[in-house]
Amino acid sequence: MREPLQVLVLEDEWPARNYLVQLVEQSGLGHVAAAVPSPALASEALAAAPVAIDVAFVDVHLAGERDPSRAGLTWIEGLAAGRGAPRIVLTTASSGHAMQAYELGVVDYLLKPFTEGRVRTALERLVAATARSSAPRTDGATRIAARHGRAVVFLARDEAFAFEAEGRLCFVHTAQGRLDVDLSLTSLEAVLGPTYLRVHRNWLVSTAHVRAMERESGELVLVVGPGQLRVQVARDRAAAVRDRLLASAIGLRPGPG
Repeated sequence: MREPLQVLVLEDEWPARNYLVQLVEQSGLGHVAAAVPSPALASEALAAAPVAIDVAFVDVHLAGERDPSRAGLTWIEGLAAGRGAPRIVLTTASSGHAMQAYELGVVDYLLKPFTEGRVRTALERLVAATARSSAPRTDGATRIAARHGRAVVFLARDEAFAFEAEGRLCFVHTAQGRLDVDLSLTSLEAVLGPTYLRVHRNWLVSTAHVRAMERESGELVLVVGPGQLRVQVARDRAAAVRDRLLASAIGLRPGPG
C-alpha cells in the first residue's frame, strides 16, 4: 500500500484550516505534516519537514500580510525557483485568480466552502499523478489481467470499456462481462493514462467507448460500450467530462450541454 501524501496546509482562518486538515486526514490519502496561518511559517515548515512535502493547500487571501488579497500567490511565486517544491492546490472563496494560478503551475483549485468529495478528488488526482511519474511507462501492447472465476483473462486495452469500484472490489466491464481486477481505480488511472477518464470516484471510462451523453433527472449519464452500459457522472466533474469528450469530436458548436 502506498504511503499517504505529505501535506502542508497554509490557511489563515482557523475554522477553515482545521476543517481542511480533518478532510485530508479522513480521506486516508494524505497526512498533514503541518498546518500554518502564514507564509513565513509555511516556509519554515517546508524547510524543517523530516520528509519531503508532496502537496501544499494554499489560501490566496492571507490576513496580516503586505498584500493580503494575493499573499498566497506571492508565496507560490517564491517557490517557483526552489528545488523539490511541493505541488500546489489553491484554496479560495473566488475563482478570480484561476488563470494566474495555472500559469504558476497550480495543479488544482478548490473553492470554499470545502466539501469532502472535492477534497478527496483533488487528493486522488495527486496520488494518480505521483504514481504516474514513478510507474513504468506502458504502451498499446500492455494487456490487462482480470479474473473470471478461477481463470485469469488477458484483455487488450481497447477491450476494457470501463472500470468500476464497488466497496473494496474493482471490476472491468468488457464484451465478456464484468470481470474482477486487483488494482484500484487510482492505480489504473495512473497506468492507463489519458485515454481513460475518471468520471466519478467509482468509475473510470474509456473515452473511445463512450457512445452518447444524456441527461437523466438533471444528471449527466454516459452510454458506454456496445452493451450500452450507463454510467452516471459526478456533478462536480460533469462540465470537465463534457468538455473533454467534445474536445476530441467534431460536428457540434460549443455551448451548454
